[in-house]
Amino acid sequence: MSEEHVIIIGNGISGITLARHIRKLSDKKITVISNETEHFFSRTALMYIYMGHMKFEHTKPYEDWFWEKNKISLKKGYVQSIDTTSKSLVFQNNEILEYDKLIMATGSKPNKFGWPGENLNGVQGLYHLQDLTTLEKYASNNQVCERAVVVGGGLIGIELVEMLISRNIPVTFLVREKSFWGSVLPSRESEMLNRHIKDHHVDLRLGVNLKEIKGDQNGAVKSIVIEETNEDIACNLVGLTAGVSPNIEFVTSSDIATNRGILVNRFLETNVPDVYAIGDCAEQQEPIGKRKAIEAVWYTGRMMGETLAHTICGNRTAYNPSHWFNSAKFLDIEYQTYGWVNPTPLEKNRHFHWMHKDQSKCITIEYNQSTGEINGINTFGIRLRHDVFDQWLTEKQDIDFVLKNLGKANFDPEFYARYEGDILEKYNLDLASV
Repeated sequence: MSEEHVIIIGNGISGITLARHIRKLSDKKITVISNETEHFFSRTALMYIYMGHMKFEHTKPYEDWFWEKNKISLKKGYVQSIDTTSKSLVFQNNEILEYDKLIMATGSKPNKFGWPGENLNGVQGLYHLQDLTTLEKYASNNQVCERAVVVGGGLIGIELVEMLISRNIPVTFLVREKSFWGSVLPSRESEMLNRHIKDHHVDLRLGVNLKEIKGDQNGAVKSIVIEETNEDIACNLVGLTAGVSPNIEFVTSSDIATNRGILVNRFLETNVPDVYAIGDCAEQQEPIGKRKAIEAVWYTGRMMGETLAHTICGNRTAYNPSHWFNSAKFLDIEYQTYGWVNPTPLEKNRHFHWMHKDQSKCITIEYNQSTGEINGINTFGIRLRHDVFDQWLTEKQDIDFVLKNLGKANFDPEFYARYEGDILEKYNLDLASV
């Protein structure tokens, strides 16, 4: 009997975590396919290459010899179609490769909304390694790029803004919402970020939409037009960062069920036997708890890869991501969230909010008014330990307990400023006024 062949399409965090854990658990034949790069790299570190903090080789968590040593075959190529009946892949060059088990880990692609001029030279997203190449071409410095426009007020958008201003390139930042990330954050946190972005001399435009991108006679960007005002803003680069969507075009012509993403059950199985999907391209048929059906988040991709490895190796295991958490950086302010803090508290819930006088550090806790049980916490400028909050959420601790024991969750070294006393004092004052 021939060795079982496991093919993974996509060499991002999901696919590579899966490959590594299958190898830990078995001697199966593993092939990882990518049309982007030969070797796995940390996608979240792309910005630091442009900013000069890292070189590309620094973003590769494993040496190039790692893959051969661990018998993980790497193949660069573009899969054009899937034949699930013959269990084979057809590549763009008509090459055919057969599988026993197939896993889609194809990630996301930047959203485009059919804006006039969106395919001009100098218009790009920030997702692929190739995007750095084009960014270096069109925005290497402020002589080449006298102004950039970034469209989309999410995490990728603020990363691109930070990258551009690190090279002293003036940036206009178009955000559709009335306040930056206002659909995710409570208003006081969002307003704090508005101020912080403007303090970095970014031309932040709130509550506006892109109407069109204009080009010059050579097919390059020359300006954008704002829909609400018809203002024409001259620029040499337009960053389209209005979210991402699952990268599944080649899958839709097969009999693998899709919606926005590739539909999977709790075991990350598709409707076709021996075919699975993980990471950004996977869509849960039934969302897990309060989570979204599609989660384009680094750590959930890693968890899916590790979970599926057990199933592939004979121990069918359900994906159970536990409590929601995430982290990000908004220019100089670090952000963490554990559990659920809604922009407006859920019915029967309340927000406790504390902000430091320097307007760059704050926390918000959402909790039940009757029981005190915490729903979640947001922190800006203060690092808290994930394991501690994960435990407190599991134990359904109340806000009194959390604030009295907040020091146990502090991640910062001993010489950093501590704020637990000020936070507790603010909470007691709020209670007294209720």
